[in-house]
Amino acid sequence: MFGPEYTKINTAFKRDDRNVIIPGDWALPEFAYLADKDWIWTEKVDGTNIRLHWDGSKMTIGGRTDNAQVPASLMANLGPLSDPGIWHAAFPDADDVTVYGEGYGAKIQSGGMYRHDQSLIVFDVLVGRWWLTDESIADVAGKLGLDVVPLVTVATLSEAWARITKPGDLASRWPGARIEGLVGRPAVPLFTRKGDRLIVKMKVKDWADYQRRSQ
Repeated sequence: MFGPEYTKINTAFKRDDRNVIIPGDWALPEFAYLADKDWIWTEKVDGTNIRLHWDGSKMTIGGRTDNAQVPASLMANLGPLSDPGIWHAAFPDADDVTVYGEGYGAKIQSGGMYRHDQSLIVFDVLVGRWWLTDESIADVAGKLGLDVVPLVTVATLSEAWARITKPGDLASRWPGARIEGLVGRPAVPLFTRKGDRLIVKMKVKDWADYQRRSQ
């Protein structure tokens, strides 16, 4: 009904018994193997995970899980996307499309002011069994009248983490908002042995918690 739930995004590093990260101890062996390869990094937007699913005749709105509750105000703001004409124009031949995004804006996020209203910012699109390229994601978002998460940099895991640990080296695309962190995917899409997509997140808060606990 809502489309597949999104792949779990692993934190880059393992955590100790206090739930504090252990920098350098990669959470997955794939991260260790790919630590010095190029990854594509986008800003991690602070909001609520949303799925839009198009079945060829109607659009449904779901949260991160099938049981998640979507804020009523956000549902109302996304209401215009229920127009089948928008989806037919964007996907004239598809009947199984899931658009993944972050509901963000006033009264949703705690990390700063992104916008004064509420909307959805897109970070991925699944059509049938195919994950779209970044260029196609941007094209779909544009046709739906939505933004895409901003690209921050192309860098290795190690280089991205070095930026997280330097205060002031990262800034949000939105003036006045605190950057929550980075989300990265290998420059060439890859999957784990379980078949999960390889995606990683690095949060500024995790680094701050590590520093505080280490003092």
